[in-house]
Amino acid sequence: MRFAKVSYEQYVSALNRILPKNYDLFNEYMNIKLPKRATRKSAGYDFFAPWEFTLQPGETIKVPSGIRVFLDDDRFLMCAPRSGLGFKYRVQLDNTLGIIDADYVESENEGHIFFKITNDTHDDKTVTVNQGDGFVQGIIIKYDVTEDDDACDVRNGGFGSTDRR
Repeated sequence: MRFAKVSYEQYVSALNRILPKNYDLFNEYMNIKLPKRATRKSAGYDFFAPWEFTLQPGETIKVPSGIRVFLDDDRFLMCAPRSGLGFKYRVQLDNTLGIIDADYVESENEGHIFFKITNDTHDDKTVTVNQGDGFVQGIIIKYDVTEDDDACDVRNGGFGSTDRR
């Protein structure tokens, strides 16, 4: 199991934000850090912001991480905001909890992991995440299947793709 960057082409194609005229996107891509644990007993792998962003109360942003994960077939990656951001600002993932299946890496988008997050503060707090700051954590979890499980379809897509059968 391992984390890796998606290709530069995939990263560029995933960006849907307006970039300044001379923005150095290649340098941003090269500076993407792979997720890592902060301590030897940390459960979560911290994902780091590829650029700085500020969220006003109620504001939402979609962040292409530039990262994919290669997992064993009996594992998935569960993603949630870093605890401090959730506690201090009520920053939350818009899908409440992200689940990345092992076969997502085989999708046309190279398994590119996106995070859509909202500052859901009730205290009118603005949150700024600097480039390189941890903002989401992912936990690799092993799971079992039932003895009568017969799933054999193959994924090719992200959100909702397993419903298109």
